[in-house]
Amino acid sequence: MSAMPESQSASQSASPLLTGLKRGLLHRCPNCGDGRLYMRYLKVDPECEACGHELAGYPADDGPAYFTILLVGHLFVAPLLFLPWIWQASPFLVAPLTLIPLAVLTLLLLPRVKGGVIGALWAFRLRKAEDTPL
Repeated sequence: MSAMPESQSASQSASPLLTGLKRGLLHRCPNCGDGRLYMRYLKVDPECEACGHELAGYPADDGPAYFTILLVGHLFVAPLLFLPWIWQASPFLVAPLTLIPLAVLTLLLLPRVKGGVIGALWAFRLRKAEDTPL
């Protein structure tokens, strides 16, 4: 039997990528899992309030937006195009019935995808270019 508690050994056996993704999707610090990741909607906290890990150094940039568009486009828009009422109904009815849920889904997914990207960057130890030695 191991001397470590069960929860600690389970977290150490999980790959760092899965750990970082899970913590990022939950809007938590990828390093400790306790501190919050965001100060506001998409504004990353400069450092973790729980462990002091610098969070602002991960270059999420445009990646989360691209991944969100990819997810929403494939999971929402593409299946929508197979529904006959999209092509038969008035555009004045179709536009609000599709664009409003599409906007809400995109706004709900974007912070989670950004957290996942930051968690993946943490797992791969990728930081901003100015942090790398010359």
